[in-house]
Amino acid sequence: MFNFIYHNPVRIVFGQHSIARLSDLIDRNKRIMLLYGGGSIHANGVYEQVKNALKAHNVVEFSGIEPNPHYETLMRAVAQAKEAQIDFLLAVGGGSVLDGSKFVAAAVCFTGDDPWDILAKKAKVEKALPLGAVLTLPATGSEMNGNAVITRESSREKLAFGSEQVSPQFSILDPAVTLSLPREQLANGIVDSFVHVIEQYLTYPVNAPLQDRQAEAVLLTLIEQAPAVLNQPDNLDARANLMWCATQALNGLIGCGVPQDWSTHDIGHELTAFYGIAHAPSLALVLPAVLRHQRSAKAEKLVQYGERIWQIHMANRDQAADAAIERTQNFFRSLGMPVSRHSTGITDLHFAAIADRFGRRGVRLGEHQSIGKDEVLQILQLID
Repeated sequence: MFNFIYHNPVRIVFGQHSIARLSDLIDRNKRIMLLYGGGSIHANGVYEQVKNALKAHNVVEFSGIEPNPHYETLMRAVAQAKEAQIDFLLAVGGGSVLDGSKFVAAAVCFTGDDPWDILAKKAKVEKALPLGAVLTLPATGSEMNGNAVITRESSREKLAFGSEQVSPQFSILDPAVTLSLPREQLANGIVDSFVHVIEQYLTYPVNAPLQDRQAEAVLLTLIEQAPAVLNQPDNLDARANLMWCATQALNGLIGCGVPQDWSTHDIGHELTAFYGIAHAPSLALVLPAVLRHQRSAKAEKLVQYGERIWQIHMANRDQAADAAIERTQNFFRSLGMPVSRHSTGITDLHFAAIADRFGRRGVRLGEHQSIGKDEVLQILQLID
């Protein structure tokens, strides 16, 4: 068992009509910047609920944060926040809005030459504006952690950073706001949450039976609830379960004291940067390839995963591992995810360039840091 410290100060306000609690969660003396994406929060009534809750507060707005939030857009928000002397950020949206707001929170207070250094050079976030969140799309888990992923359009880079300084002070999770989400976005959320769990679970045994079963509980619940989430548009109970699974998948709890492997996310980010493929489909393509490439290193946990999640019981361990990978791919297919790169229009045109990026950064991936430039290229070539 590894040593660890678990610290998560985020206050979760969960349930219907919880957006009205905003007025009690933010001091009325705060100058608030409300950050959001496009028009969806106007169409689903969330914007009106937020504005009503904050009618006694001083609020300015910044809209237009994209999926895979762009550094260039966020720097405009930073300039506006500085000019308006904002001292609290409220992110209203899905993971992209939350991630973008975390970067704005850090960049406003950054004293170095270039806030991009927070991502590119891992410059430490010494201070950040406080922020809260109203979640509208369950997927990334950003509502209960200090992690964010930002895209720089000019250089086609997608990089991550993490700091407790940018963990939300609170996050409001009202499952009712998800009732207007299209099926595709819900499927994306299921896949993103599923892969978050896998990357903290599918490594090697370290005498962590509780963490294993906590992770398996999230996986089994996602599999169980997926049909109702996707096929029963008015099933609020299923939406609530998905929302809570997504939060639990990446709030740090199931990863306590266990090795982790974030190579699927790291490689998937590059597919998004080079090909423009959405985040969840990139994960659905990359994860099976990573598992096939790392089958020997992950053999014991792959067999356990197959037995406990997919009820695969085979004497031959290699066959059991292969069957577990195939069942995972079939699950993604059932959600409407692409499981073949040819169905997405992805070719091997940029594979060498992607692998070279990892080489230039000196980054080695995986729980054993055994995945370097050459292995990244091999994994990409294993994508069906």
